Amino acid sequence: MFIPFNQLPKTARVWTYQADRNLALVEKEWITDSLTSFCNEWVAHGAGLKSSFQVLHERFIIIAVDEGHNRATGCSIDSSVNQIKIIEQKFRLNFMDRTQVAFLIENELFIEKLSKLKSSVANGIIGPDTKIFNNLVVTVGDFDSHWTIPASESWLKRYF
Repeated sequence: MFIPFNQLPKTARVWTYQADRNLALVEKEWITDSLTSFCNEWVAHGAGLKSSFQVLHERFIIIAVDEGHNRATGCSIDSSVNQIKIIEQKFRLNFMDRTQVAFLIENELFIEKLSKLKSSVANGIIGPDTKIFNNLVVTVGDFDSHWTIPASESWLKRYF
């Protein structure tokens, strides 16, 4: 069952998906409708999951489930991944491309290819205080406090 994201407990589990391009408004609207329906019907072994999602920065889908209510199982997690794959196919997107890294520079989303990060640091485009999106957060609490972190506190710290 869908609940507003801000009503999830800090312990709720999250999955972050980053698209390989920005979403158009019509895509975002379709994704919102589709994921709302998905969350309303999402189950694990027949038990409804309290779940939510957000579409942020025209690039990210964040899906969350309150495992204090019912735990997400392998099959239910697979069904959420399948929902992402449906979105990918419908709009020719890729949410599984890990070769693009997202940053916030002057409050604007900046995407850099993994292969160009070292030169972007050397050229001063990305600095130690540049915010990087940490798509590996696992709970709503982590998402709230550590989804964007300074690059110097991420795996990029070796470049500074």
